[in-house]
Amino acid sequence: MSPADMVLTRRGLRFMGRFIPCSQGVGGICTDKREGDGATPTGVHRIVGMLYRPDRVMRPAPWAEPIRVGDLWSDASGDAAYNQLVRAPYPHSHERLRRSDPLYDIILITNWNYPVAETGKGSAIFLHQWRGPGYPTAGCIAFSRANLMWIASRVEPGTRVIVPEALAD
Repeated sequence: MSPADMVLTRRGLRFMGRFIPCSQGVGGICTDKREGDGATPTGVHRIVGMLYRPDRVMRPAPWAEPIRVGDLWSDASGDAAYNQLVRAPYPHSHERLRRSDPLYDIILITNWNYPVAETGKGSAIFLHQWRGPGYPTAGCIAFSRANLMWIASRVEPGTRVIVPEALAD
């Protein structure tokens, strides 16, 4: 493993010599991720994109893309756009990326079941802001705003996000 890898541990996410407190899925860590199970999938994932709210935060990295009004993320298993960025109007199940709360002010997109999605295998495993310490996610990995900003300013496309089956210390 490289110091530039992100490794999920019991102490938090290890990245660039730091342990960063984080939350993960309410469904725990799983090896058989399914849409809606609330679990964080094990494996070696990669950061493939970054989105941010330009009306709320400065661009965290040169390669980050703005979240526009009408940007959505499809979680409609079986639809051709499943686990993809889509635009409103979109008649199928989705998440709004421009939320009223700050959770998606910065989103690091992983390659979990992306860009070619397998039906039902789960969508939108992001790294984003948490609701609060210890508050679980729907499967994503979440951080305080300050820590997410620190990560976003240092991460590169292709950075590995390693989620082991058994979290080490």
